[in-house]
Amino acid sequence: MKCLVVDIGNTSTSLGIADNHTIVTQARIKKSDSTYTAVKDLIIDLKGDHSLDGSIVASVVPNLNDRWARALKCTINNDTIFVSHKIKLGIEIDYPNPESIGADRLVNAVAASNLYGCPAIVADFGTALTFDILSSDNKYIGGIITPGLPLMTDYLHEKTALLPHVELKGDVPPIGKSTEDAIKIGATVGYRGILRETVTHLKKVLGVDTINLAATGGYASWVLEGLDMPFVLENDLTLIGLSYIFELNN
Repeated sequence: MKCLVVDIGNTSTSLGIADNHTIVTQARIKKSDSTYTAVKDLIIDLKGDHSLDGSIVASVVPNLNDRWARALKCTINNDTIFVSHKIKLGIEIDYPNPESIGADRLVNAVAASNLYGCPAIVADFGTALTFDILSSDNKYIGGIITPGLPLMTDYLHEKTALLPHVELKGDVPPIGKSTEDAIKIGATVGYRGILRETVTHLKKVLGVDTINLAATGGYASWVLEGLDMPFVLENDLTLIGLSYIFELNN
């Protein structure tokens, strides 16, 4: 099946054309730029000559949902599926209040289940760094949330008089010889520490020696580079997960 997949996040929205779980083309739009007209034009441009079976959305920004639904109805001419715990996911949910789970987190768990198998941990490096856990019997059992890298660097800059805003990219030296490098080291070493401790903790809780590790999100490749942990990096994990859910519900 071929569908339009949309991941509405706190900072920006990613969308793509999924053809049999492969993302063949994609685009991104900032939240601040997401007017109805801009959204509709972007969908039209991305769709091009593709013949689509429909569209599916994972959103963590409820006040954008109606805007995207109207634009998709106008351009795709099908009712759009919005991801929630109430639709078919292909995984069980063992969680007391499933309506409180972010749609993107459910989608990432579905993608990990299909691509890597269970048990699994998905680390999503977005505005927040989230960990979502699948048990050995293919159940979503919960997660862990920590502040993301951009929140850390933004906060350091906003709440101090002298610390600059640092762009987190490029090489990271072993010891900081400048304020910028010192912040970069704190970011990479600190977040690698979060990864190690979280995985160690979850292995103990789940009672397993090995677990599949998946990573996605804008800062994942920068943090994971050179790390001696077997994370599989998939930048399109959420969009791919949406394609599996679309297929289940059609």
